[in-house]
Amino acid sequence: MSRWERSSTARVVAPARPRKLAKVPFVELADGRVQGVVSSGSDIERVYVSSVASGSYGFACSTNNNRPCGGARGSFCNHIRALITEAVLQYGAVRVARYLKVETADGEQPDAARIAAAMAATNPEQGDTAAAAPVFSRFLRHLAYLELAPGNAPLPEMHWFPSTRAVA
Repeated sequence: MSRWERSSTARVVAPARPRKLAKVPFVELADGRVQGVVSSGSDIERVYVSSVASGSYGFACSTNNNRPCGGARGSFCNHIRALITEAVLQYGAVRVARYLKVETADGEQPDAARIAAAMAATNPEQGDTAAAAPVFSRFLRHLAYLELAPGNAPLPEMHWFPSTRAVA
């Protein structure tokens, strides 16, 4: 067993490329979906919780108050496209395509636009917005940690969180 396997920390996978958090502050590959929170382009106090399901490409987009997105009627809205773009920046195009089970045409190298186009070509249906509440809740929990005062005291609820320090 290696040294890192015996520790209570996990390795941190660095983002594929740095990304700006203003438009898509939270994106994750979880629960069989690419899901996250996308800022509204028109209202600073509104965010959208968007997701795309792996394999079926069923999509959902609604506000943080569970109001449906006006642009997600029969096809991907701009929030979902922004979510896919940021997921590619965070995790890399190959990993996102593999997670969503997307194959690009003629074995082309995947990128955010090709991934979205390949999914849209299957005419995916609008999915269930039930995942919006847990996704938004996780996002709010992440934001709460930003409000903590700096310190060296341990946070019991963060004992599982990956450490960037080298394990001795």
